[in-house]
Amino acid sequence: MMWATCRRVLQQLKGDPRSIALILVVPSVLLAVVYWLFENETLPPGVPRTFDRVGLMMLAIFPFVVMFLVTSITMLRERTSGTLERLLTTPIHKADLLFGYGLAFSLMAALQSLVATAVAYWVFGLSILGNAGWVVLVAVANAVLGVALGLLCSAFAQTEFQAVQFMPVVVVPQILLCGLFVARDAMNSVLVAISNVLPLSYSVDALSEIAKNADATPTMVADLVVVAAFVVAGLLLASLTLRRQTA
Repeated sequence: MMWATCRRVLQQLKGDPRSIALILVVPSVLLAVVYWLFENETLPPGVPRTFDRVGLMMLAIFPFVVMFLVTSITMLRERTSGTLERLLTTPIHKADLLFGYGLAFSLMAALQSLVATAVAYWVFGLSILGNAGWVVLVAVANAVLGVALGLLCSAFAQTEFQAVQFMPVVVVPQILLCGLFVARDAMNSVLVAISNVLPLSYSVDALSEIAKNADATPTMVADLVVVAAFVVAGLLLASLTLRRQTA
C-alpha cells in the first residue's frame, strides 16, 4: 500500500510541471540570489567568503521551506478534493498512506538537494573543508524534515491559505533561531532553550561541523540522528492526526 501510494503521488507530480519547477528550480534560484548579495565583498587574503558560510546554511534552509510548503498544500488538496476520503475506505492504513506520501516527496527532496548542492559547488564555487557528500546528506535530511512537518501541519488546516499561515508559526522561528543570524551560544537563555527543541538548529549545527572538519565528527552524526528522529516523529504524529476530510 505504501509503495502504491508513492507511485501515485509521483505520477501526479509528473503531470504538474509547476510543482516540479518549484521543487527543483526555486532553491537554486534563491541560492543564486544569496551568492549575488555577497559577490562584490572585499576580503583580506585567506579570509573565507561570507557565501561559503551563509550559502552552506541555505542548502539546509531552502529545501526545508520549499518541501514544507509543497507537501502541506498538496496533502490539503488531497483531503479537500475527496481523494483522501476515498483512499481511507480501502484497507490501507493511515501510516502506510502517510509514509507513502513521505517517501514520494522525499525522493523529490533528494533530487532537489542534489541539484542545489551541485549548483552551490560547481556554479558558485562553494569551498569548505568537509566532503560534499555529507552536505548532500544533511540537505536531503532537512528536505525530508520539511516533508514530515508539512504532512503534520496539513492536518490542522482547512484551506490552502491556512496551510500557508503555518509558515510563520513553524518555519520562520526555526530560521531565526537556528544560528544563521546569531550564534546560538550568543543568544539569551530563553531563546537557547527554544532553539534546542527545534530540528532546524541541529541541521545547521551539522553543516557547521562539516564546514570546519574534513571528516565526519560525532557531533555531526548526533545532529543527523536528532533530525531523523524528528522526521519519524512528525510522520507518526501526522498519521495519528490524519482526518478523512475537511469539514
